[in-house]
Amino acid sequence: MRSEIKHIILLSALLAMSLLSCRPSVEAPAGKEQAVEVKPLRIGYMICDGIEEARARFEPLTRYLQAGLGIPVEAVYLNTFEVPEAFERGELDVVHVNSLLYIIMREKGLEPLAGEKRGSMGYQSAGGIVVRADSPVNTLGDLAGKRMIFGPQLAPTGFLTQYELLLDAGIDPELDLEYYSIPGGSYKHEKVVYGVWFGAYDAAAVPLLDLELMIADGRIGAQDLKVIVKGDPIPYCVFGIGPEVKAPVADKVRSLLFNLLPRDTAEVDGEVLSVLGSAKVDGFVPITDGDFERVREMARKTNMPPYQKF
Repeated sequence: MRSEIKHIILLSALLAMSLLSCRPSVEAPAGKEQAVEVKPLRIGYMICDGIEEARARFEPLTRYLQAGLGIPVEAVYLNTFEVPEAFERGELDVVHVNSLLYIIMREKGLEPLAGEKRGSMGYQSAGGIVVRADSPVNTLGDLAGKRMIFGPQLAPTGFLTQYELLLDAGIDPELDLEYYSIPGGSYKHEKVVYGVWFGAYDAAAVPLLDLELMIADGRIGAQDLKVIVKGDPIPYCVFGIGPEVKAPVADKVRSLLFNLLPRDTAEVDGEVLSVLGSAKVDGFVPITDGDFERVREMARKTNMPPYQKF
């Protein structure tokens, strides 16, 4: 009897497995699609003047892109040194960075997406060395033995450009200046300008776009400082996109950026804000990897990433 029961149970199990294997796949009812989890597009924004300033600038832009793409978009705010590391770990899909960070991340697969247009030079800016208007310093040669303040070390027009200008003039900043420093905290470029204006330093390495904006806002007078030398124009800030982002999404992001108008708005915390106005930019324009060759030349000459040798 027990053997017969075991035999019946075994036959029942085999029959059930056979029926399951022959069962057609279940389809969602007409007009209803099964829910598919969509990963957010992660945009890494380089923090320039503090986390709150970065959020105020880029949250409206992030909301605008999310509405246009129809998928979740997540803003990630990172300090300058953190952006390349996060990108290399695969944690970012799109980044907003300066031109030196772009060439560093290009080595890891970053593609140019759009240039940021801002100020009188469009998508470019230049670095300059400024002194007080009443300073006896008039040439690069006059800087030997003087005190100088630079912007952040990874700032293309606040450090890289000026370092190269000094080397080209036969002045090694490490040996021939009395000393130089780099300010800490937020609003470093403004601190550089005020450092020379208030006499703490003889000269300052200044992005000319930032100086232009400070003069326009009345934060410094047009006649208070003099520019003794200017570097070559190079791209200022740029959007780049990672290789894992599919072409249709990349093309849509590019189109949304290029077609942004001053009247376009986004809602953040119940407040309707201008996207371009909040971001403090005039618009976005096409840009190619070839636009960054001058930045690469500077980085090689000054032994900066991604070409540094120890």
